[in-house]
Amino acid sequence: MPATSKSQRPRDHRFVFGLELALGICGLLATGLAVGSAAGSVHRQSSGAREIVIGGQHFTYPTVNVAAAVLLALAALGLIVLAIAARATWRQLRAYRRFVRGIPVVGRLPGSSGVTVIDDPNPQAFCAGYLRPNIYISSGALELLSEEELSAVLIHEEHHRAVRDPFRFAFAHVLSQALFFLPALRPLGDRYREIAEQRADAAAVRASEGEKGPLAAALLAFDAAEPPGAAGITPERVDSLLGRANSWSLPSFLIAASLAVLSAMVVLAWRASEAASAHATFNLPVLSSQPCMLFLALLPILVCATALAGRRSAGPASF
Repeated sequence: MPATSKSQRPRDHRFVFGLELALGICGLLATGLAVGSAAGSVHRQSSGAREIVIGGQHFTYPTVNVAAAVLLALAALGLIVLAIAARATWRQLRAYRRFVRGIPVVGRLPGSSGVTVIDDPNPQAFCAGYLRPNIYISSGALELLSEEELSAVLIHEEHHRAVRDPFRFAFAHVLSQALFFLPALRPLGDRYREIAEQRADAAAVRASEGEKGPLAAALLAFDAAEPPGAAGITPERVDSLLGRANSWSLPSFLIAASLAVLSAMVVLAWRASEAASAHATFNLPVLSSQPCMLFLALLPILVCATALAGRRSAGPASF
């Protein structure tokens, strides 16, 4: 983030997150509109549906025009978005539960409310939790840092907790995964992460009466004890801490492309819904008139899909 005044930094923070949130909400509304329009265009009646006989069995299939086909394609995209969003949310929650259960908790840090000490010789400090975030500090950090450095680190994490950054990070991650066709979401999410770290650093410096030494020393201690890049110290963050300007430009082209995609989806759904015509039975899209025969035919596929899903869920989850 460029070196700006204190009054401009929060505006940059709110602008980036607000733009990301607005694009995400518009994307969800556009896909929801497509699903709703497609559902309304289908006329569930047997008179318009067609029938085919295979091996003496009667199967039905819907009849659609071009507009209905376009609308159904948009609806399929909307259902994919909802499925990815649900899966990403579930994976986030599952990974967080596993992560918290695996933390070797020692107890509360004396004199600090909401700070949990974990048994780890490596220096660590982080904020975790969505609705009620908690701050964690390792025993290695307590042994390594001085009192001033520890205070700066805790204030940094306290700022993350106050604005619920873990929830915002997770929400942005789910949006960027589900709305994969909006190219601006991922860079905006990365930018918000960078700004969030810089704002937390600024809060620690302000609490130290403008002294940057304690926080800088703590960051260097963490960086020396971790693999390269694991401590989250980026060149932009160092420049911001030192008061140097670093360049970042709004991804205008990606934002314009995302808005164009959303506009195209809305226009297609609106125009196609006016001319869409689809007729099918209640067994949409292709079901036998004898459900038992169809179930027996699909049974091997269902068994394979269940086995594959169980195998994937048994694997490790990344955090």
